[in-house]
Amino acid sequence: MKDLMERIVIDPNICHGQPVVRGLRYPVEMVLELLGSGMTHQEILEDYEDLEANDLLAVLQYAAKLSKTKSIVDIAAA
Repeated sequence: MKDLMERIVIDPNICHGQPVVRGLRYPVEMVLELLGSGMTHQEILEDYEDLEANDLLAVLQYAAKLSKTKSIVDIAAA
């Protein structure tokens, strides 16, 4: 798991400090939205040739880790 999590980079000089995949300017949020829209891993990899299969797994692991937070804020109105 550690190896996959190393693919997620937070750098204030890249995408305003949003978590991105390997510094490639693909925000984790965008990749999650693609997955949530129903796109398959294969479709995403075909559309975004810089991404690798392990990048998608890293994004999912990152999201799972974030879901373990102790405090939840209602974002339904956002």
